[in-house]
Amino acid sequence: MRKLFLSMMAVAALVLSSCSSDDDNSDNGGGDVVIDPNDFRGDLNDGDNVTLDPTLTYNLTGALVVNAGATLTIPQGTRIVASGGTSSYIAVAQDGKIYVNGTASDPVVMTSAKTSPAAGDWGGLVICGRANTNKGGSGGQTATAEVSDLTYGGTKNDDNSGVVKYLRIEYTGATFNGEKEFNGLSLFGVGSGTTIEYVQSFEGGDDGIEFFGGAVNGKYLVSTNSGDDSIDFADGWSGTGENWYISGGAKAGIEGSNNGDDGAATPTTTATLKNITVVGPGSEGGIFIKEGGGKWTVDNFFISGFETGINIKNATDDPAANAFVAAGDITFTNVAFDNVATQSNYEGTESFFTVGTATGAGAGADVPSWANGWTRFE
Repeated sequence: MRKLFLSMMAVAALVLSSCSSDDDNSDNGGGDVVIDPNDFRGDLNDGDNVTLDPTLTYNLTGALVVNAGATLTIPQGTRIVASGGTSSYIAVAQDGKIYVNGTASDPVVMTSAKTSPAAGDWGGLVICGRANTNKGGSGGQTATAEVSDLTYGGTKNDDNSGVVKYLRIEYTGATFNGEKEFNGLSLFGVGSGTTIEYVQSFEGGDDGIEFFGGAVNGKYLVSTNSGDDSIDFADGWSGTGENWYISGGAKAGIEGSNNGDDGAATPTTTATLKNITVVGPGSEGGIFIKEGGGKWTVDNFFISGFETGINIKNATDDPAANAFVAAGDITFTNVAFDNVATQSNYEGTESFFTVGTATGAGAGADVPSWANGWTRFE
């Protein structure tokens, strides 16, 4: 029997065993796993299948890692409170599975354990898959996640890391150093077989949600009051982002790039964005095209309350991104600018965006109806 750091003084412990019917890695059957909800941390290994109890509060005191062949299921209404800064996070390794089964009326909440919570109180949720990333190379090479130190990447673009639905992640973004911080939700090389829907990052210290390569789609995403960019994609991400509502971030509403070390790296970021609302303020624009950019199509995009709506680095500093725009590989259709001083600062002559009567994520600058009940904005 595997024990997850069971305290000898624990007041309550659970012995939970559950196997998801579509878990491809449960052939070993797994054994009972002893969980101490007052000291929630450790490793789930091959054959371990754990379902949490939504009537309990789980105190995340360190790293909880779901390794290959293990499954973690979190039912609706489950609450996880974290302490310990960078040492406290939940990570899913390649071939591990996570199932977050929240609902609109009863979401799963991962938050700070502090009485007066603040951005940066703990790490966040990290998922690593086997889909392509250009961070390791163009031939399906792997890379190491900047947080959690887990391996990610490969050639399996339809890789399945599980299902995450109706999850609110609060007060994340613990800082390792000036260049390395957790995001609310970090998706490293996650494949399209994974479901990521109805997720909010609230008051994160760094980016709210970030895609590091991979092919996973992100639908019905909310990022609120992020300390850096609200939603970020990079490193060859080839997914679709649909119905995103973003507000109150410190820098870019959306930051999109190809590769920070080599703007022309392959496989190229190839993103489809539609039905997006970005509400300021933010110092780097409603959307920021940088580090090579990639190939994007964006439609029904509502931008409100920024100095610059569509921001792009100049051609001298970022020739690859400007070349993609000039070639017609980055296009915006049906864009609405509201209280935006400069629609775009692109220096070229090509028109890569068209103005329309966009409604964005559903109601212009207002919170869309699909976000009611499971999100927070105060």
